[in-house]
Amino acid sequence: MNQSPEGEPEVAVPLLDSASPSDTPLPREIVSQAEVASDPERDLDERLEAYEDIIDSEVGDSDLLRARNIEREVGLRQIFLKFEGSNPSGTQKDRIAFAQAQDALRRGFDTITVATCGNYGAAVALAAQMAGLRCVIFIPEGYRTRREIEMTQRGAEIEQVAGDYERAVEASRDRALEREFYDANPGGVNLDLQLRAYGAIAYEIYDELRDAPAAVAIPVSNGTTLAGVYRGFVSLYRRGKTSRVPRIVAGSSYRKNPIVHAWRNGHTTCEDLPPEKIRETPVNEPLINWHSIDGDLALDAIWSSEGWAAHVSDKALMSQARSIREQQGLNALPASTAGLFALVDRHVRDPLPGDRYVVLLTGRK
Repeated sequence: MNQSPEGEPEVAVPLLDSASPSDTPLPREIVSQAEVASDPERDLDERLEAYEDIIDSEVGDSDLLRARNIEREVGLRQIFLKFEGSNPSGTQKDRIAFAQAQDALRRGFDTITVATCGNYGAAVALAAQMAGLRCVIFIPEGYRTRREIEMTQRGAEIEQVAGDYERAVEASRDRALEREFYDANPGGVNLDLQLRAYGAIAYEIYDELRDAPAAVAIPVSNGTTLAGVYRGFVSLYRRGKTSRVPRIVAGSSYRKNPIVHAWRNGHTTCEDLPPEKIRETPVNEPLINWHSIDGDLALDAIWSSEGWAAHVSDKALMSQARSIREQQGLNALPASTAGLFALVDRHVRDPLPGDRYVVLLTGRK
């Protein structure tokens, strides 16, 4: 649990987590495929084929929506919202959760482990359940998220860890080494798989726009999503599919993320922030870290693409989420609007050219 400046333990942080699984029941054929994939008595090839069908049908291919009302308000054309809330557990985390559960199944693991403060744990729990894998999730004891109930309902085993998210990651990694569990944490041995899974977001944007946008704005925490999207666009450009690589725009909580801090100070590598100065709130928790695990990869993506990064206050995050709900009918997780703020804030101060811009969001429809 986090300590106050006077050394007294703080109360648990109840997270304002608007992401949630889809309300739409899974199609009957997907339920049947999940029964096959999760059955240890069946042939492995049969289970993998069934799981591949689940991924193809349910994960990714999220909506890309033209935000005309926001365009009129901020005076910038054209803004598209890449809304990841249509994934099974409601966030882009499903992309790497299902990819890693499939990898674990293929490689003969029977247990998958991860550290989380909410959304990622829910995604891994669901992916593991459908693959017939045991799931062990480590959560910092100072966090309270309603998604913990969802994790246990999916059969996940929850272990509370003294300290912050970074300590929970260490505990999960140690357990993976000790017990030969599949390690689904960011920055580990499965990083390339995670980056490829997030790279699919770039491919989906290309499929809709038939070229890369001028910029892609992304909320940033550990940096894995941002680095993966950038890698996807670089691959498309090198293959001659797009005319450019978009500028990568990062937004995160005010002075609480090493990636944004490094860019704003002109650094080419991330430095850890003082842990005692990091304070979670119900709004900012999905964004903040004193140590961004894949921060250097994300920072390189911003510099290489001539992008930029911005701090965002809790008040601004809540305001953006309210605006998106009222103007576009999407119930976005406030923290996920950090990229949109970074884009619009730059446009207000230094008008951007008329072009196409994409913003990554998550939450609920």
